[in-house]
Amino acid sequence: MRNKMLSVLLIIVFLLSLAGCSSTNTPATKTAESKTLKVVAAYGNKEQIFDAFTKDTGIKVEFLDMSSGEVLARAEAEGGKPMADVWFGGGLDSFIAAKNKGILEKYESKELAAIPAEYRDKDSYWYGVSLVLVGFMTNTEILKQKGLPAPKTWTDLKDSKYKGEVLIANPSISGTNYAMLSCILQTKGQEEGWKYFTELSRNVPFFSKRGGEPPTKVAAGEAAIGVIPVSGEFFALKSKAPVELYFPEDGIPWVPAGLSIFKNAQNAANAKVFVDWALSAKGQKIICEADPRVMVRADIPVPALMKDFAKEKLMKVDLEIFGTERKATLDAWDSKIGKKQ
Repeated sequence: MRNKMLSVLLIIVFLLSLAGCSSTNTPATKTAESKTLKVVAAYGNKEQIFDAFTKDTGIKVEFLDMSSGEVLARAEAEGGKPMADVWFGGGLDSFIAAKNKGILEKYESKELAAIPAEYRDKDSYWYGVSLVLVGFMTNTEILKQKGLPAPKTWTDLKDSKYKGEVLIANPSISGTNYAMLSCILQTKGQEEGWKYFTELSRNVPFFSKRGGEPPTKVAAGEAAIGVIPVSGEFFALKSKAPVELYFPEDGIPWVPAGLSIFKNAQNAANAKVFVDWALSAKGQKIICEADPRVMVRADIPVPALMKDFAKEKLMKVDLEIFGTERKATLDAWDSKIGKKQ
């Protein structure tokens, strides 16, 4: 009897050992896909946009507010290690430079056909979401106190009567102001363009280190004129401060606000969902309502508060130059104008 029981025990131990071996050789059960997306963003009312995306998809967004120049500098400093999954908003020059440095992931969005070719990368490394239009914000009370008319053109802006009254962000940090710099250089040519900026710089007390600083200081009454991205975010300041916004009559610098997926993104699948959503008709409508801008899709109307926008006033530029000549342009800026930064 004892032998029989011993045999049964040995059989049980053997079977258990087989089960153990089997479990070690069986692939681990795949964990549930993360419902999180990490984004570095430079876009107005981004919280409202991300809340709408989460409501539509169930994917929660964690974001860090960072200008495009800062994103590129950090990505380069960290050897291309992704700081997030998605890069949303900011100047296209940094996106083009990032593509050329191998920092971005190629992705052919489901909405590709709906985005005009001039607003997206031909290799699908970046997409435009909306157009960043560069214009002027003025503080009407300061202009009235000083007896100054509002500038209506880029030529007006360099007039000596505005000495000390014009605020512009450092173009090496602000994608908007790099777009302004590149567009004017492309339009006027290098010689006339740098002559213009040399004259304009005499009216600028300092070049701010964040793109949002000029409109904030103009609204606060700390300056009379700011060169800004003309968007709903800053039109909204008209209800809180004595400010007006203008599109320059002698040409509007512009650049698409970029959208990309970082190479080796931790949540790549969710990143693709966001890109498709942001480029869809529904996503574009939501983004435009959150921060009114001219959107890249032709089926999204121009916001009513931008009724003075005229597409034919957009400066004729080559977007690739924004990226390929970025370093040379900023080096020239540092040597010619940078003493005020």
